[in-house]
Amino acid sequence: MVNRTDLIGSLAKGLSVLEVFGGDTPRLSIAEVAEATGLDRATARRCLLTLRELGYADFDGKYFQLTPRVLRLGTGAFAAMPLPQIVQPWLDQLSERIGQSSSVSILDETEIVYVARAAQRRVMSIGLMPGSRLPAHCASMGRVLLAALPPPQARALIDRSDLTPRTVNSVTDPDEIMERIAQVRTDGFAVIEQEVEIGLRSLAVPVLNARGLVVAALNTGLAASDADLVRDYLPELLRVQVGLRKTLT
Repeated sequence: MVNRTDLIGSLAKGLSVLEVFGGDTPRLSIAEVAEATGLDRATARRCLLTLRELGYADFDGKYFQLTPRVLRLGTGAFAAMPLPQIVQPWLDQLSERIGQSSSVSILDETEIVYVARAAQRRVMSIGLMPGSRLPAHCASMGRVLLAALPPPQARALIDRSDLTPRTVNSVTDPDEIMERIAQVRTDGFAVIEQEVEIGLRSLAVPVLNARGLVVAALNTGLAASDADLVRDYLPELLRVQVGLRKTLT
Protein backbone atom coordinates (compact mmCIF):
# COMPACT_ATOMS: atom_id res chain seq x y z
CA MET A 1 0.00 0.00 0.00
CA VAL A 2 1.37 3.39 -1.02
CA ASN A 3 1.65 5.98 1.74
CA ARG A 4 -0.73 8.82 0.88
CA THR A 5 1.95 11.34 1.81
CA ASP A 6 3.88 10.07 -1.23
CA LEU A 7 1.03 10.99 -3.60
CA ILE A 8 0.71 14.31 -5.43
CA GLY A 9 -2.89 15.40 -5.08
CA SER A 10 -2.67 18.18 -7.66
CA LEU A 11 -1.43 15.74 -10.31
CA ALA A 12 -4.32 13.39 -9.55
CA LYS A 13 -6.79 16.26 -9.91
CA GLY A 14 -5.25 17.35 -13.21
CA LEU A 15 -5.48 13.83 -14.60
CA SER A 16 -9.12 13.55 -13.51
CA VAL A 17 -9.82 16.74 -15.47
CA LEU A 18 -8.15 15.32 -18.59
CA GLU A 19 -10.24 12.17 -18.34
CA VAL A 20 -13.62 13.92 -18.46
CA PHE A 21 -13.02 15.05 -22.04
CA GLY A 22 -14.16 12.52 -24.63
CA GLY A 23 -16.04 11.91 -27.83
CA ASP A 24 -19.35 12.91 -26.24
CA THR A 25 -17.83 15.78 -24.23
CA PRO A 26 -15.20 17.48 -26.43
CA ARG A 27 -15.95 21.00 -25.13
CA LEU A 28 -16.61 21.67 -21.45
CA SER A 29 -17.08 24.70 -19.24
CA ILE A 30 -15.47 25.09 -15.83
CA ALA A 31 -18.79 24.27 -14.16
CA GLU A 32 -19.23 21.13 -16.23
CA VAL A 33 -15.70 19.92 -15.44
CA ALA A 34 -16.24 20.62 -11.73
CA GLU A 35 -19.48 18.62 -11.76
CA ALA A 36 -17.98 15.71 -13.70
CA THR A 37 -14.86 15.42 -11.52
CA GLY A 38 -16.32 16.32 -8.13
CA LEU A 39 -13.77 19.11 -7.77
CA ASP A 40 -14.75 22.57 -6.60
CA ARG A 41 -14.97 25.23 -9.32
CA ALA A 42 -11.80 27.02 -8.21
CA THR A 43 -9.73 23.82 -8.41
CA ALA A 44 -11.26 22.84 -11.76
CA ARG A 45 -10.50 26.32 -13.09
CA ARG A 46 -6.84 26.16 -12.02
CA CYS A 47 -6.41 22.71 -13.58
CA LEU A 48 -7.96 23.85 -16.86
CA LEU A 49 -5.92 27.05 -17.01
CA THR A 50 -2.76 25.04 -16.31
CA LEU A 51 -3.60 22.70 -19.19
CA ARG A 52 -4.14 25.71 -21.45
CA GLU A 53 -0.86 27.30 -20.36
CA LEU A 54 1.01 24.06 -21.13
CA GLY A 55 -0.63 23.72 -24.54
CA TYR A 56 -2.86 20.77 -23.70
CA ALA A 57 -6.13 22.74 -23.93
CA ASP A 58 -7.69 25.66 -25.77
CA PHE A 59 -10.14 28.15 -24.26
CA ASP A 60 -12.64 30.31 -26.17
CA GLY A 61 -13.76 32.34 -23.18
CA LYS A 62 -16.41 29.84 -22.07
CA TYR A 63 -15.44 26.35 -23.14
CA PHE A 64 -12.22 24.37 -22.92
CA GLN A 65 -11.23 21.65 -25.36
CA LEU A 66 -8.13 19.49 -25.58
CA THR A 67 -5.47 20.11 -28.23
CA PRO A 68 -3.56 17.54 -30.30
CA ARG A 69 -0.67 17.94 -27.84
CA VAL A 70 -2.55 15.54 -25.54
CA LEU A 71 -1.88 12.80 -28.10
CA ARG A 72 1.76 12.85 -27.03
CA LEU A 73 0.73 11.24 -23.75
CA GLY A 74 -1.15 8.38 -25.39
CA THR A 75 1.35 7.90 -28.21
CA GLY A 76 4.18 7.68 -25.73
CA ALA A 77 2.30 5.12 -23.66
CA PHE A 78 1.55 2.92 -26.68
CA ALA A 79 5.15 3.18 -27.85
CA ALA A 80 6.32 1.99 -24.44
CA MET A 81 3.98 -1.01 -24.43
CA PRO A 82 5.41 -4.16 -26.03
CA LEU A 83 1.98 -5.77 -26.50
CA PRO A 84 0.82 -3.72 -29.54
CA GLN A 85 4.11 -4.30 -31.35
CA ILE A 86 3.96 -8.04 -30.70
CA VAL A 87 0.33 -8.62 -31.67
CA GLN A 88 0.12 -6.38 -34.76
CA PRO A 89 1.78 -8.83 -37.21
CA TRP A 90 -0.49 -11.60 -35.92
CA LEU A 91 -3.55 -9.40 -36.48
CA ASP A 92 -2.42 -8.48 -39.98
CA GLN A 93 -2.03 -12.13 -40.94
CA LEU A 94 -5.31 -13.12 -39.28
CA SER A 95 -7.28 -10.45 -41.11
CA GLU A 96 -5.76 -11.45 -44.42
CA ARG A 97 -6.74 -15.10 -43.85
CA ILE A 98 -10.34 -14.49 -42.74
CA GLY A 99 -11.06 -11.35 -44.75
CA GLN A 100 -12.39 -9.53 -41.68
CA SER A 101 -11.07 -6.87 -39.32
CA SER A 102 -9.47 -8.00 -36.08
CA SER A 103 -8.44 -6.24 -32.89
CA VAL A 104 -6.72 -6.66 -29.54
CA SER A 105 -7.79 -4.74 -26.46
CA ILE A 106 -7.11 -4.52 -22.74
CA LEU A 107 -9.43 -3.75 -19.82
CA ASP A 108 -9.40 -0.32 -18.21
CA GLU A 109 -11.95 -0.29 -15.40
CA THR A 110 -15.40 -0.44 -17.06
CA GLU A 111 -14.12 -0.02 -20.61
CA ILE A 112 -11.93 -1.81 -23.11
CA VAL A 113 -9.13 0.07 -24.83
CA TYR A 114 -8.03 -0.97 -28.30
CA VAL A 115 -4.25 -1.41 -28.46
CA ALA A 116 -3.92 -2.88 -31.97
CA ARG A 117 -6.15 -3.32 -34.99
CA ALA A 118 -6.03 -4.67 -38.53
CA ALA A 119 -8.90 -3.28 -40.59
CA GLN A 120 -10.27 -5.08 -43.64
CA ARG A 121 -13.61 -3.35 -44.02
CA ARG A 122 -15.61 -0.93 -41.91
CA VAL A 123 -18.62 -2.54 -40.24
CA MET A 124 -19.22 0.05 -37.50
CA SER A 125 -20.43 3.61 -37.89
CA ILE A 126 -17.57 4.76 -35.66
CA GLY A 127 -13.96 4.34 -36.68
CA LEU A 128 -11.98 2.08 -34.36
CA MET A 129 -8.24 2.48 -33.85
CA PRO A 130 -5.66 2.06 -31.09
CA GLY A 131 -6.87 4.15 -28.17
CA SER A 132 -10.58 3.73 -29.00
CA ARG A 133 -12.81 2.69 -26.12
CA LEU A 134 -16.03 0.72 -25.76
CA PRO A 135 -18.06 -0.34 -22.71
CA ALA A 136 -16.70 -3.67 -21.51
CA HIS A 137 -20.04 -5.18 -20.51
CA CYS A 138 -21.51 -5.22 -24.03
CA ALA A 139 -18.39 -5.83 -26.15
CA SER A 140 -17.12 -9.31 -26.98
CA MET A 141 -13.57 -8.51 -25.89
CA GLY A 142 -14.93 -6.85 -22.76
CA ARG A 143 -16.85 -9.94 -21.72
CA VAL A 144 -13.78 -12.09 -22.31
CA LEU A 145 -11.70 -9.81 -20.10
CA LEU A 146 -14.40 -9.61 -17.41
CA ALA A 147 -14.65 -13.41 -17.46
CA ALA A 148 -10.95 -13.59 -16.57
CA LEU A 149 -11.60 -11.73 -13.30
CA PRO A 150 -12.90 -13.26 -10.07
CA PRO A 151 -16.72 -12.98 -10.23
CA PRO A 152 -16.98 -10.47 -7.34
CA GLN A 153 -14.50 -8.17 -9.08
CA ALA A 154 -16.32 -8.48 -12.39
CA ARG A 155 -19.64 -7.73 -10.68
CA ALA A 156 -18.18 -4.63 -9.03
CA LEU A 157 -17.16 -3.32 -12.47
CA ILE A 158 -20.60 -4.10 -13.91
CA ASP A 159 -22.25 -2.26 -11.03
CA ARG A 160 -20.08 0.80 -11.80
CA SER A 161 -20.78 0.66 -15.54
CA ASP A 162 -23.11 2.85 -17.54
CA LEU A 163 -25.60 0.23 -18.72
CA THR A 164 -27.53 2.57 -21.01
CA PRO A 165 -28.56 0.37 -23.97
CA ARG A 166 -26.73 1.03 -27.23
CA THR A 167 -29.20 -1.03 -29.30
CA VAL A 168 -32.47 -2.89 -28.79
CA ASN A 169 -30.37 -6.04 -28.32
CA SER A 170 -28.24 -4.64 -25.49
CA VAL A 171 -28.33 -6.57 -22.23
CA THR A 172 -28.81 -4.12 -19.37
CA ASP A 173 -29.68 -6.28 -16.37
CA PRO A 174 -26.54 -6.80 -14.22
CA ASP A 175 -27.54 -10.33 -13.27
CA GLU A 176 -28.05 -11.32 -16.91
CA ILE A 177 -24.72 -9.73 -17.88
CA MET A 178 -23.01 -11.78 -15.18
CA GLU A 179 -24.71 -14.92 -16.55
CA ARG A 180 -23.34 -14.12 -20.00
CA ILE A 181 -19.87 -13.61 -18.50
CA ALA A 182 -20.10 -16.93 -16.66
CA GLN A 183 -20.94 -18.63 -19.97
CA VAL A 184 -17.88 -17.01 -21.56
CA ARG A 185 -15.77 -18.37 -18.72
CA THR A 186 -17.10 -21.86 -19.50
CA ASP A 187 -16.89 -21.63 -23.29
CA GLY A 188 -13.56 -19.82 -23.57
CA PHE A 189 -14.96 -17.33 -26.08
CA ALA A 190 -17.64 -14.63 -26.36
CA VAL A 191 -20.15 -13.91 -29.11
CA ILE A 192 -21.98 -10.58 -29.29
CA GLU A 193 -25.03 -10.25 -31.50
CA GLN A 194 -25.68 -6.59 -32.37
CA GLU A 195 -25.42 -5.30 -28.78
CA VAL A 196 -22.86 -2.61 -29.54
CA GLU A 197 -24.33 -1.55 -32.87
CA ILE A 198 -27.11 -2.85 -35.08
CA GLY A 199 -25.64 -4.88 -37.91
CA LEU A 200 -22.45 -5.80 -36.03
CA ARG A 201 -21.57 -9.26 -34.73
CA SER A 202 -18.30 -10.10 -33.02
CA LEU A 203 -16.38 -13.05 -31.62
CA ALA A 204 -13.59 -12.79 -29.05
CA VAL A 205 -11.13 -15.05 -27.25
CA PRO A 206 -8.65 -14.31 -24.45
CA VAL A 207 -5.00 -13.59 -25.19
CA LEU A 208 -2.81 -15.56 -22.79
CA ASN A 209 0.84 -15.21 -21.91
CA ALA A 210 3.29 -18.07 -21.43
CA ARG A 211 2.12 -18.47 -17.81
CA GLY A 212 -1.49 -18.89 -18.88
CA LEU A 213 -2.60 -15.47 -17.59
CA VAL A 214 -5.11 -13.42 -19.58
CA VAL A 215 -3.33 -10.24 -20.67
CA ALA A 216 -5.70 -9.02 -23.41
CA ALA A 217 -8.54 -10.07 -25.70
CA LEU A 218 -8.62 -10.76 -29.44
CA ASN A 219 -11.68 -10.42 -31.64
CA THR A 220 -13.07 -10.18 -35.12
CA GLY A 221 -16.19 -8.28 -36.08
CA LEU A 222 -18.34 -8.58 -39.16
CA ALA A 223 -21.64 -7.46 -40.56
CA ALA A 224 -24.70 -9.42 -39.48
CA SER A 225 -25.23 -12.37 -41.81
CA ASP A 226 -26.04 -16.07 -41.80
CA ALA A 227 -22.39 -16.94 -41.17
CA ASP A 228 -21.70 -19.21 -38.22
CA LEU A 229 -19.23 -17.14 -36.19
CA VAL A 230 -18.00 -19.99 -34.03
CA ARG A 231 -17.69 -22.54 -36.83
CA ASP A 232 -16.21 -20.19 -39.42
CA TYR A 233 -13.92 -17.97 -37.36
CA LEU A 234 -13.16 -19.46 -33.93
CA PRO A 235 -10.50 -21.91 -35.21
CA GLU A 236 -8.50 -19.06 -36.72
CA LEU A 237 -8.75 -16.95 -33.55
CA LEU A 238 -7.63 -19.93 -31.47
CA ARG A 239 -4.71 -20.45 -33.84
CA VAL A 240 -3.54 -16.90 -33.10
CA GLN A 241 -4.21 -17.43 -29.41
CA VAL A 242 -1.84 -20.42 -29.38
CA GLY A 243 0.83 -18.51 -31.28
CA LEU A 244 0.68 -15.49 -28.99
CA ARG A 245 0.86 -17.66 -25.87
CA LYS A 246 4.24 -18.93 -27.08
CA THR A 247 5.38 -15.35 -27.72
CA LEU A 248 4.14 -13.36 -24.74
CA THR A 249 6.12 -13.71 -21.53
